[in-house]
Amino acid sequence: MAIKNVSAVPKAGRASFWIRSRDTRTAYMYILPAVVVMAVITLFPLGFQVYMSFTDYGLKNLKYDAPAANWVGLDNYLHILNGDTIKNVIPSFDFVGTLTFNLWWALSNVVFHVVLGVLIAVLLNVEGLWFKRLYRAIYILPVVIPAIIIATVWKKIFDTDTGVFNILLGFLLGPLGLATNVNGVSIIKIPWLENSQGDFMFLPIAYYALLFTNIWLGWPLNSVVATGALQSIPKDLYEAATVDGASGSQQFFNITVPMLRVAMIPFAVFGFITTFNLFHLSYFMSEGRPFGRTELLVTQAFKLVNTNQLYGIGAAFAIYMFFILLTISLITTRITKATASVD
Repeated sequence: MAIKNVSAVPKAGRASFWIRSRDTRTAYMYILPAVVVMAVITLFPLGFQVYMSFTDYGLKNLKYDAPAANWVGLDNYLHILNGDTIKNVIPSFDFVGTLTFNLWWALSNVVFHVVLGVLIAVLLNVEGLWFKRLYRAIYILPVVIPAIIIATVWKKIFDTDTGVFNILLGFLLGPLGLATNVNGVSIIKIPWLENSQGDFMFLPIAYYALLFTNIWLGWPLNSVVATGALQSIPKDLYEAATVDGASGSQQFFNITVPMLRVAMIPFAVFGFITTFNLFHLSYFMSEGRPFGRTELLVTQAFKLVNTNQLYGIGAAFAIYMFFILLTISLITTRITKATASVD
């Protein structure tokens, strides 16, 4: 009986990478253009900004044949914290104070946005309500108006001498003798957006003007998100709760609110970040008054870069903002389980 030489039989070797990646090469080729574009317009600028934050990059370094900026290490980051250099160009600069106001500004706005958005969405989701689509089309209008127009119009509304808001207060409080008669019109001259304004509950009056404006601007999108989430809740849950004798408030807090969480909490985190970086109201409406107390970090960064050409310090400022928002987002997501699935 003949015996085969086993060693002569060729063994199957490990396939080459080119063969093993045969099924994924097409996918890689499709995403390659997007990766290249992202690298050019996003990743490179971010990396260059990190480099700038460690240098004295300025106007002199913008030319294509300019020498490289001088390496200064952590000096820019320290200048922001102690404000010694920045106060020479922005006298009201106070990083910790601005950050504190910025955090409170974003938090207070988001609370109003979410609560009002959910309540109005629930009211407009009532069975048998006429003209639902009309109401929803009207309240979404603030979202489509350009930001500069919103800031300009509301600045006029809160004008001390001719603003509609002060005239409305004069009409309401005139019978109490609190208004001033100007050319036959009762008006209460509250300097909402002036340096001469006072404080109310430890905050400048301008804060409340900005808050009122941004509430008007911010709740509609929250209502749209809440409306979509409400319409996805199975009606069987409410029917079963009714059979079990649950009241309307019990159904709201035990069915509606938990089912809305998965949609509203991520959007609230997004709203916090958006409001934290809301540039146009602070810059165009209050202009930081009084004396820089309604400045936000984003408006301070803009002044450092655009007005004073302190590009290195401005880059370090942006790095601070990035890590502040990243930390807040991670903590909020962790606590609220915003990305957790709902069974």
